[in-house]
Amino acid sequence: MLEQLKQQVYEACMKIPAWNLAIFTWGNVSGIDREQGLVVIKPSGVEYGDLAPALFPVVDLETGKVVEGDLNPSSDTPTHLELYRRFPALGGVTHTHSTWATIYAQAGRSIRPYGTTHADHFGGEIPCTRPMTAEEIRGEYELETGRVICETFETLHLDPMHVPAVLVHSHGPFTWGRDPMDSVECAMTLEAVANMAFHTEILAAAPNHPNMDNVLLHKHFDRKHGPNAYYGQKK
Repeated sequence: MLEQLKQQVYEACMKIPAWNLAIFTWGNVSGIDREQGLVVIKPSGVEYGDLAPALFPVVDLETGKVVEGDLNPSSDTPTHLELYRRFPALGGVTHTHSTWATIYAQAGRSIRPYGTTHADHFGGEIPCTRPMTAEEIRGEYELETGRVICETFETLHLDPMHVPAVLVHSHGPFTWGRDPMDSVECAMTLEAVANMAFHTEILAAAPNHPNMDNVLLHKHFDRKHGPNAYYGQKK
C-alpha cells in the first residue's frame, strides 16, 4: 500500500514542473494512508529530475516523525499534517509558488468568483489567510501556517472540499483533493482561475466589478460536485 502511495505522490509531484507551477525545487505534494496514519511527502530540497518513488519519506501523521526513508521530508510537512488532521476528507495536499496565485497571496487578496470557470471547480471565493503574527512566525512556523489555514476555513464556515484551495498571506497557495493527483490538478486549476481573475479585475477596473451571479455559481459547482451531480460519466 505504501509503495503504491509513493508512486502516486511521485507522479503528482512531477506535474509541478511539467505544468510550470514552480521552478527549481519549489513546491511539494503529499498523500495519506489514513488506515495506517502515515503520510508520504516530497523530500526537502531535491531537484525534480532526481526524484524517484523510493526516495519519498514516510512520516507519522500524529508525531511528524520519519518512519521510513533516509531523506528529510519537505520543510512544509507540519503544514500538510495539520491539514490532514483537521480536514479528514483530504487524501492529498499540494503546495506551489505558482505565479498568479502567489500574486494574490502577496497582495493579501482572496480570489473572487467572476465566472463559470471558477464555479466549475470552487464553490465560492478562494480565501486568503490573515497575516501571521510575529509569535507564530518565530515559533513553529510551518505548523502555525497549517493552523492559520484551518482558522480561516472555520471563521468563514467553509467546507474544504467545496473550496479546496487557500492563499497563505504573503506566501503562496495550498490546494488539496481526494488523492495526490487531485490536489495537484486543483493547483493547476487555481493558477488558471487566478490568471483570469487578475485580468478580469484589470479590464473591469476592480474592485467595483461584481462577483458572478450566485445562482449561476452554485449551478456550475453543483452539477459537478453536488448531491445530484450530472457532469461527466457515471463511475
